This record gives sequence, C-alpha cells and structure tokens, in this order.
Amino acid sequence: MTGEDAAPELSSIPREARRFQGTPAGIVTRFVANSIDALVVAVMLCTMYLGYSAIIFMLDPRTFEFPAVTFLASLTVALVVATLYLWLAWWLLGRSYGAHVMGIRVAGRRGRKLGPLRALARAWFCVFFPIGLFWCVVSPHRRSVQDVVLFTSVVYDWRPRTPAGPDPQPPAVGESPGMPGAAS
Repeated sequence: MTGEDAAPELSSIPREARRFQGTPAGIVTRFVANSIDALVVAVMLCTMYLGYSAIIFMLDPRTFEFPAVTFLASLTVALVVATLYLWLAWWLLGRSYGAHVMGIRVAGRRGRKLGPLRALARAWFCVFFPIGLFWCVVSPHRRSVQDVVLFTSVVYDWRPRTPAGPDPQPPAVGESPGMPGAAS
C-alpha cells in the first residue's frame, strides 16, 4: 500500500502543531493566554457586581442606587477572584480558559498535573508577582520566575483532556517539562 492509499491519521492535534506538543510555551503565547484570563476575571467581577446590585434592588426597589465600591475593596476582590480562578483551573483541569484557547497547560514535575497546594502557590505567585512571567524571555527553558521557584512549566498541549498521571506522550525535547535535565 502506498502512502496515498493509507487511511488518514486521526488526531485531535493539528498536523502543524504536533512537533510542538510538549515543548515549553513562549512569552507571546503565555501573555495572550494571561490576557484572556484577565478578561475572564473582569467578566466574573462585573457579573458579581451586577448580581449584588440585583439583590439590593430586589430588597428595596424604591430607594435603589447602584452600590458604591471603593478602590481598595475592588482591588481586594479582584485579587481574590483571580487567585481562586487560576488555582481551581490549574488544580482541577491543568489549564485556565486562556491556556485552553492558546493550546497550553501548566505542568508539574514530569508533566503531571499540579496538586492543590502547588496550584494555589502558583496562582498566588502569578497574581501578586505577574512581572515574573517575563523571565521566560531570557530563560533557556522558557520558564518564568514562578516556574523556577515552584518546579512547574507551561507547555504546548492540544489534547482535550490532561491525564492524571504522567504524560502518555513525553515532551519532544530531551527533558521533562517540570524539571530541566530530569529524565522522563
């Protein structure tokens, strides 16, 4: 049978993207994913505010006024919501919505999903020290400050679901995405 007669290969990963599967994501992809996540958090905050306003309206519609919110209260709620969003996304799914759109995921040691404590630490670190992302520009392994400190990495992964255990397809580079130089 010739190559033309063979059945086409079925895969959820686009043919052009297969060679990047499991390799570290760069600054542009990560920045776009983070921007999408910031937009998701902003929508969540607006929804929370409108929900709170609706409750106040239902309690007393005659004297209703939109509630005034201080800058400090808004900032505090935004930081808490962003941390909770990233923590739950990375712990339960291995990726946030922005990472899903960009085809990347956060990986722990040897490509495993993050546990709840490491996911929470990474979420907190990313929300309160976002400038650490730019370290991946100079890092030879494209790892941010958060990745270096917490032994994580962000890799391209277009598979629909992240496995609970080790990656069935190890990264294309000669190392585990979580630990540079570590054997898979």
